Amino acid sequence: MRSCRSSIVLVLSLITLLNAARAGSESKVHIVYLGEKQHHDPEFVTESHHQMLVSLLGSKKDADDSMVYSYRHGFSGFAAKLTKSQAKKIADLPEVVHVIPDGFHELGTTRTWDYLGLSAANPKNLLNDTNMGDQVIIGVIDTGVWPESESFNDNGVGPIPSHWKGGCEPGENFSSINCNRKLIGAKYFINGFLAENQGFNSTESPDYISSRDFNGHGTHVASTAGGSFVPNVSYKGLAGGTLRGGAPRARVAMYKACWFLEELGVTCSNSDIMKAIDEAMHDGVDVLSISLVGRVPLNSETDLRDEFATGLFHAVAKGIVVVCAGGNAGPEAQTVVNIAPWIITVAATTLDRSFPTPITLGNNQVILGQATYTGPELGLTSLVYPEDARNSNETFSGVCESLNLNPNRTMAGKVVLCFTTSRTNAAIYRAASFVKAAGGLGLIISRNPVNTLAPCNDDFPCVAIDYEFGTDILSYIRSTRSPVVKIQPSTTLSGQPVGTKVVNFSSRGPNSMSPAILKPDIAAPGVRILAATSPNDTFNSGGFAMLSGTSMATPVISGVIALLKALHPYWSPAAFRSAIVTTAWRTDPFGEQIFAEGSSRKVADPFDYGGGLVNPEKAAEPGLIYDMGPQDYILYLCSAGYNESSISQLVGQVTVCSNPKPSVLDINLPSITIPNLKDEVTLTRTVTNVGPVDSVYKVMVEPPLGVRVAVTPKTLVFNSKTKSFSFTVRVSTTHKINTGYYFGSLTWTDSVHNVVIPLSVRTQILQNYYDEN
Repeated sequence: MRSCRSSIVLVLSLITLLNAARAGSESKVHIVYLGEKQHHDPEFVTESHHQMLVSLLGSKKDADDSMVYSYRHGFSGFAAKLTKSQAKKIADLPEVVHVIPDGFHELGTTRTWDYLGLSAANPKNLLNDTNMGDQVIIGVIDTGVWPESESFNDNGVGPIPSHWKGGCEPGENFSSINCNRKLIGAKYFINGFLAENQGFNSTESPDYISSRDFNGHGTHVASTAGGSFVPNVSYKGLAGGTLRGGAPRARVAMYKACWFLEELGVTCSNSDIMKAIDEAMHDGVDVLSISLVGRVPLNSETDLRDEFATGLFHAVAKGIVVVCAGGNAGPEAQTVVNIAPWIITVAATTLDRSFPTPITLGNNQVILGQATYTGPELGLTSLVYPEDARNSNETFSGVCESLNLNPNRTMAGKVVLCFTTSRTNAAIYRAASFVKAAGGLGLIISRNPVNTLAPCNDDFPCVAIDYEFGTDILSYIRSTRSPVVKIQPSTTLSGQPVGTKVVNFSSRGPNSMSPAILKPDIAAPGVRILAATSPNDTFNSGGFAMLSGTSMATPVISGVIALLKALHPYWSPAAFRSAIVTTAWRTDPFGEQIFAEGSSRKVADPFDYGGGLVNPEKAAEPGLIYDMGPQDYILYLCSAGYNESSISQLVGQVTVCSNPKPSVLDINLPSITIPNLKDEVTLTRTVTNVGPVDSVYKVMVEPPLGVRVAVTPKTLVFNSKTKSFSFTVRVSTTHKINTGYYFGSLTWTDSVHNVVIPLSVRTQILQNYYDEN
């Protein structure tokens, strides 16, 4: 018996060793990053990549089979199928910055422009002053585009900008004739996805092996940023009017790097995204809009494991403004992603629009729920909350996710009330499907107050209410033998009294990787945004859909940046970020406070919305800007402890960090965030005058609670010789214990321009004590 047991152990050990050996010899896609390209000829760069693989693998054929992509336009590097040992060997070469396994990113998922003050009817606003963004090219990395959408018509659009070097790549159900003067380019990148999904069957997949959009997400974000005018658009009769993007005469170029799998949904390979960034840099885009998000924990820029941020560094260094989604993992703190200081990171707010849906109980009490229900009125109908009865052995459940446990007769022919703690729409769809399958006629969902309820399939009446109203309805049900309810179709309500809120799903700061770098930077509407979509989209209605997410807020900012780029073509990416942050609304456009949704609603702070809600008109003439260039980003990398040789390879020039290393607090951001203040700290900022040449600005400070803030000098005098001014900020705490963050602001004003940056300070006496001892 002992001999048998020993034999089994031996066999299992051998299996384990064989599996480990197989895993070690299995080829997977790795991204080999070489930094700034050393030659201007892309063919030369690609040949050097091949030679590196030939030296490693021993033959040209093996190198060709291994190569997935050569990154040769904006930076140097390649994606290749390598074993762990091969990846380690190539990582040891002196010219290699780093080698990392391929990873994945996810999708971050009418009234908007009037709400932000960009009405096309106003002849004197940023929209019309910039000819609606004409000659600016917005690149979008996403799921592709549905080119036949009316949002990409080129009526009244002039010639293609002369700096455009891209093209329209043919593929499945997509050819060069699908591009025009509006949609000027479309390319797709699938090699990384295929290398990681070798069982993928393109003939069975519903997605198109081309730039054509199956999912609808890419079409939606592209049309939000730069869609043309489309008259008489509504979503099932709601929110009707003329639809357009933020910069309706800007040009759109789509880079498809995200692919649909039935079992996984949409997935975006990092190696495909990197190639899309590389091509966009070559093609001449001015703004790069990326509604893709990673996950916490984040990779540090100190070892540049975040190759996504690495690629975007090169784009920003070449003058491309990069706008990224902040993520949909809110309202928890420290969930914001895309946190590199060279990226504009976007949070999502609601619009001043709601869809009240009257619920009338049998006692004539009327409750306004939220829905997008456009079907016929549901007359007085039996209302039920499934719960255990005293005289029955059966078990019932009023939890939305468990409605399927109830006997069908409980819900047949009735409207069902249920309660849920889930913030996702998926729970609602499941609950609605359970009620429909049982023969129910409607669903009332009681949940945390959120603004993201999407319509149920087939226009089934499902209405959201908060717990207070849910409890009122439950009390009514329990008070009568025959409870009944009437549900009327939703209506559209815009403007006052609908308030603006940072939506619950929007990811929040502080930055979990570099807390002194404020993220998100800015907020924009991202709830129930109406835009073009693919016919395959579940929520498609006449070629348009209402979607929510920081994915939807991101192209709003991209559209605003495109307008600003047309007005200020020579500004740096950091100048645009400064302009939108320092001029943002900290109240809504009607002067009301902006709240942040969560388990308990509160007044929004910089970790919810960065500088605030974007104010395009004010951003056009900000007065002063906090500018930054590659040297400022090098300062950041040095302050974070990044290796000097790696910085040199990244920027393409020899870099020596100062000793002692610079302070991250001195990076010239349009914000001041101090995560670990013990006694006192002094930091520096520099502002550049972009307003009237002869200007005088005075400082105003709203200090955080228990914090002293002293600015030197208190007055800045600009003239034809003095265009930039540096000032110091001395910050000290009066707190004697560790605190959370307190918030304030620092404003430079010339009585016309108010240049405001947020102050966020946390006293950390105990942490500093341990650091010093």
